[in-house]
Amino acid sequence: MISLIEAKKNMNENIKLENIKKMKHLKSLKKTLGPGILFASTAIGVSHLVQSTKAGALFGFGLLWAVIAANILKYPFFEFGSRYANATGKSIIDGYLKLGRGALWTYLIITIGSMFFVCAAVGKVTTGFMQNLFQLQDLGLGNIESTILIFTICSLLLIIGKFKLLDQLIKVIGIVLLTSTIIAFTLCLFNGPINNDISLFNNISSNKKALLFLIPLMGWMPTAIDLSSWNSLWTVEKIKSSNYHPSLKETLFEFNFGYIVSALLSICFLTMGAFLLFGTENTISKQSHLFANQVINLYTDVFGQWSYIIIASSTFSIMFGTCIAVFDGYGRALKRTLELLSPSLISNNKLYNFNIIILIVGSFLIIWKYESSGDFSVLVNFATALSFIVAPIIAIFNYVIVKSQLEEPFQPPKWLEYLAILGIIFLILFSILFLFQKYLIS
Repeated sequence: MISLIEAKKNMNENIKLENIKKMKHLKSLKKTLGPGILFASTAIGVSHLVQSTKAGALFGFGLLWAVIAANILKYPFFEFGSRYANATGKSIIDGYLKLGRGALWTYLIITIGSMFFVCAAVGKVTTGFMQNLFQLQDLGLGNIESTILIFTICSLLLIIGKFKLLDQLIKVIGIVLLTSTIIAFTLCLFNGPINNDISLFNNISSNKKALLFLIPLMGWMPTAIDLSSWNSLWTVEKIKSSNYHPSLKETLFEFNFGYIVSALLSICFLTMGAFLLFGTENTISKQSHLFANQVINLYTDVFGQWSYIIIASSTFSIMFGTCIAVFDGYGRALKRTLELLSPSLISNNKLYNFNIIILIVGSFLIIWKYESSGDFSVLVNFATALSFIVAPIIAIFNYVIVKSQLEEPFQPPKWLEYLAILGIIFLILFSILFLFQKYLIS
């Protein structure tokens, strides 16, 4: 009888211990949560809402393999950013300096050479979704005026609120779009494609347009590799703001969650584009606000017209979150790079704000220049292709850094090393394809 009572008592104690462990795990996860969601938000923007949807609408599932390959083969280089930040308490940009000042200068040149085009592309798409939601053109606000409005709001939020506001805002936005996208995707699968007479698995090997679209599609799938430094910057900032340094396992769990969600959503958007637009008479609009309306209609065709305002708000919110995250990421990356190259700037508290203003002005000038074409896809495709061309350099940097600068407990597993090597080869080969496409694609 006594043994039974003791056994029951021990069982209750074990249950209490398990509950305590779960509570501690949830608390630590809450303190860690943020950088991975920021990454997912950055990725879900242009690469998913625009490029994945276009891939499905134009080529069915013909480019699904490219989306999957890009998500898998780019993974190590983003993971290395989070891994380095957890292991050292510093951003991977600090690691570039340890490779030599030449490596850091290379990163700075790549950043400056691409940042205005990237911010302009994201800003242009965000403006389109804002115009669609608030019907700004009916209020007399054209494309340029709407761009000024969105850029002003972004800059004020970042200069005043900085990371804390961004960290909180992006969580709410992400949950809304994630839920609605998964539901819409599920209903799409249940209802089947609109045009049952069209094969969704066409062979695109002889389709020149599909092959030319490969690089812009994979350039930001899930996002540009040179943005991997942002993972480490956000991880370092999260550690500072939460006063909690998570274990490597906790940091990677949080990052992997965001990465996997991003990868799955890219397939969801491609599927919706294929099921609801491919093989129909609908053409992809060259005007950003009209394209935004087409994306929203992908959801309303499934949910019903009643859902329009909810979906319009969600899609604008995620693009707005992406726009803020991109400006913040470049602002932080520039700040840390300049501080490392010139330590006297470390005490300059206004450097981040100055970077944001430069980004806003430069990006607006790019949009202004491209405005006359009326085709926002030209800007998006150029920015995404540019990101892909410089990707092999950053990929090699990240691989060498984690192999040479991290202590044994923080070294990546062998399978991840092999995947990184395969990813570098993949990036180099497709960069060559892009550079010599005129000769290779006849």
